[in-house]
Amino acid sequence: MAPSPDPQEDPRVNERTPQTRRQTREPNVAFRQLRGARSPGEFAAAVRRAAREIGEQVACDARYIGRVENGEIRCPNYAYERVFRHMFPGLTLADLGFSARETVRGRGARPLSAAPLLHITPRPAHPRDGSSDQGPGQGAGQSPGQPSDHIHIHHNQIQNRNHQNHEESDVLRRAFMTGSTATVAAVSLGLGPASAHPVQHIGEAEVTAVEEAVRRIRLLDDRHGADGLYQRAAQPLRTAYALLDASAARRSTQERLHAGAGELAISVGWLAHDSGRFGEARSHYAEALATARLAGDAGLEAHAFCNMSFLARDMGRPREAMRAAQAGERAALTLGSPRLLSLLALREAGGWAGLGDRSACEESLTRAHSHFARGASPADPEWMTFFVEAELEMLQAQCWSALGDWSRAARHAHRAATVQDPHFARNLALYRAELADDLARAGAPAESAAAGQQVLDLLNQVQSTRIQAMLADTSRILAPHRASPEVAAFLERRAAVAV
Repeated sequence: MAPSPDPQEDPRVNERTPQTRRQTREPNVAFRQLRGARSPGEFAAAVRRAAREIGEQVACDARYIGRVENGEIRCPNYAYERVFRHMFPGLTLADLGFSARETVRGRGARPLSAAPLLHITPRPAHPRDGSSDQGPGQGAGQSPGQPSDHIHIHHNQIQNRNHQNHEESDVLRRAFMTGSTATVAAVSLGLGPASAHPVQHIGEAEVTAVEEAVRRIRLLDDRHGADGLYQRAAQPLRTAYALLDASAARRSTQERLHAGAGELAISVGWLAHDSGRFGEARSHYAEALATARLAGDAGLEAHAFCNMSFLARDMGRPREAMRAAQAGERAALTLGSPRLLSLLALREAGGWAGLGDRSACEESLTRAHSHFARGASPADPEWMTFFVEAELEMLQAQCWSALGDWSRAARHAHRAATVQDPHFARNLALYRAELADDLARAGAPAESAAAGQQVLDLLNQVQSTRIQAMLADTSRILAPHRASPEVAAFLERRAAVAV
């Protein structure tokens, strides 16, 4: 089944007339009860997993869950409806706390099976028969897992111009991922593709496009790694910053645009970071930090410092890593997110470990555990959905590795790989690569080779310069143990992949 579009809600369902805008939102209590004790981020991850089980593709995140629960989304789009019905068999939209489409739209709604679908599908690998077993984001002539630069858009049952107008926000999101500044301006203003008129005024459609670009980049990075994405992601970032020069009718719109542009800069910076382009990553992170300070956005500032700390550690600047993490902690103190403070404490611990200060590292790790144990919070930033127990274990492994305690590092890396959600292939490959390296340094070559083989099994899905570099280091350490059959098999296979 082709992946369905993933606008956060059906633009036709949630469009507001002057009358509906005056209505008071009613929280969706039923949906909140279904979430139970899970955080919005954890529940969003469950939604994405359920979507994959039925062949859908939705970019659900904590913010979407929050919008449903506060009543902003009165009825989900058809893709989300299919996912929710799969998650909660037998429940109707009313049981889930949503309004019926016909009452929200003010006109008759088609049955679910007849809903118009806007599919984004990859170019077939075999043009002659149109068949392909590739997953979302793969294109012809590309290695598996490499996101395609060529996207086919199929409209089903598009009947009139009104329907095309309803799909404007989805078109705009795609324009951000594939087009130029002029293209996005043209789409948002209803102009033809050849127009180069700059955007003079921004509104909901432009801001939503920026926010969706951030989510799409993060989703693809989780699945495939950074290498195939970086060049594609640079254009949406230029577009977002071009929009900052336009005026907004509302201050809240301008604030959202600044936050979205800053988050996009961090996301693009991370793609550069993970693919070994450290100088470019540093520039993107600095741009995000400047945007945060101009807008007075403490959350964005904390995020920028968090990534700057990580980058400094990877660049061999542990003192800078420690100080950037501390600056992030100061920015985050008023945000009410223990998980964010936990992550920043882990970043600080990594800096101390790089400096060889075991005592300060352990103190930071203790604080990280204390914050993490307080659990998830509604104030947790949506970008932190990756920060679960597996990531906590991985960052500890990196600290002990930097301190030279390889056996302890290997235990944490093994735990990280064990508890990691297998759907996130990139992180799973990263954790196993860390495990292989720690085991090799701890004097367990056969076990290291076995972990390395598991990483190689995932490289048909993941493209990450970071992971390739880690495997190269592990191979060098294992080379003297080539007499071991397990090690020899790993080294031979890894050499073939590296060619």
